[in-house]
Amino acid sequence: MRVLLMAALALPLLAQAADEQLIERGRYLAHAADCVACHTAEGGAPYAGGLPLASPYGIIYGTNITPDKTHGIGHYSADDLYRALTEGERPDGVKLYPAMPYTSYHLIRREDSDAIHAYLMSLEPVARPNPQTELAFPYNIRFGMAFWNLLYKNRVQLEPAEGRSETWQRGQYLVEVLGHCGECHTPRNALGALEQDRRLQGGLLGGYQAPSLLAEDLAARGWNTDDLARFLKHGISAQGSMFNEMFPVLHHSTQYLPEDDHRAMATYLLGDQPPPARSIEARALDSLGDSARRGRQHYLNVCAGCHGSEGEGVPHVAVAMNGNTTLRLDDARNLLRVIDDGIREQQFTGFERMQPMPGFHAALDDAELTDLLNYLRQTWGGIDAELGEAEVGVLRGETGH
Repeated sequence: MRVLLMAALALPLLAQAADEQLIERGRYLAHAADCVACHTAEGGAPYAGGLPLASPYGIIYGTNITPDKTHGIGHYSADDLYRALTEGERPDGVKLYPAMPYTSYHLIRREDSDAIHAYLMSLEPVARPNPQTELAFPYNIRFGMAFWNLLYKNRVQLEPAEGRSETWQRGQYLVEVLGHCGECHTPRNALGALEQDRRLQGGLLGGYQAPSLLAEDLAARGWNTDDLARFLKHGISAQGSMFNEMFPVLHHSTQYLPEDDHRAMATYLLGDQPPPARSIEARALDSLGDSARRGRQHYLNVCAGCHGSEGEGVPHVAVAMNGNTTLRLDDARNLLRVIDDGIREQQFTGFERMQPMPGFHAALDDAELTDLLNYLRQTWGGIDAELGEAEVGVLRGETGH
C-alpha cells in the first residue's frame, strides 16, 4: 500500500517533468526555426507580432503568436499549429501568405511541431492586435493562395541522404526545414515562388543580395567548415561579420543553438568533403586598374580610420578588408549598400561588438564610389573586373539612392 501511494504521488511529478522537457525542447526548436525574428516588432514583446515584412507586393506583418486567445494563437490546438506550419492554413481556413515559410516548414516533423506548440503555449499572453496586411490588388485576395499552393506549396524537397554522414543529415534538416535558409538564398519567380532549379544559388532581399550557399561558391569566397560554423555561432569570423537580414538570424536564432548544430549546418552546406577554401593575396596598388588606383585615396579618406590603411581592421571594433567575403561577390550591390547606408552597432556573442559604421552616400558621388568599389574589390576581393560609373549609378537607383 505504501509503495502504491508513493507511486501515485510521483506520477504528477513525472508528468510535470515531461511537460517541462517538452517545453524546453520547443524553446530550442523555436530558436532553430527563427520564429521570433518575424513575429517580434522592434522594441516589442517577443512573439507578439507587428513586424513589417516588405515584399514586392506590399507590406505583410508578422502576427501575434503568443497564447492570447483574442489576438494570438491561444485557441490553436497542436493540430492547428501543425496545419499552419505545413499547409499554410489557419484554423478558420484562411490561407496564409508564404511570407510565413510553410513552403519549407511543410517538411517539419510532427513531434517538433508539437514541441513548438507546447513552448508557445507556455509563454505569457500579450494582447496586441495584429496590424492589417497591406497588399496591392490582386495579391490581397487570399482566395488566390489556393491556386498558388497547388503549384508551389510542396516544391521544396530534401535531397536523398544515402551515403551522407549523420552530421550532414542533421544539417540538412536544420538548413532546409527549420532554418528555412532557402527562403532568402533562393531566387523567386514573378509569382513569388522559389525557383527550385536554382536552390540556394542566391536571391535578392530588400535591395541586398542573399549570396549563394552552394559549396563551391562558399569556398570561392573563402569559407571552410570551421569558419562557417564559427560564423553561425558568433556572427563574426575571419570572413567578416553578419549584417542586414542575417544579423537578426544570429540575434534571435543561431547563437542559441549548440555548437554541434553549427557544425552540422556548415557540414551540410560545404559537404562531408568540402572543396578547398580559396585564399586571396592583397594586390599592390600599381597592379590595379585606373579607377581602383584612384579609389585608394577615397579609402584612406573614409574607410582607413576604422579598417586600417592596409585593410587589417581592428579586433572587436571593425572587420578586416583582407579576406572579407563581401568584397568577393561578383555582384557589388551589398558592398555598395554598406558604404552608402552604413551598418548599425552590432552586439555579437561574448565580447565581440562592431561599432556603428556611418553611411557615406552624401560624401561620395557616383564617380568616387565607383573608384572606391573598384579599389576594394580588386585589392582584397580577387576580382579583376572594373565597375563603370553608369553601372554604379544604376545600382544606386535600384537601392533607392
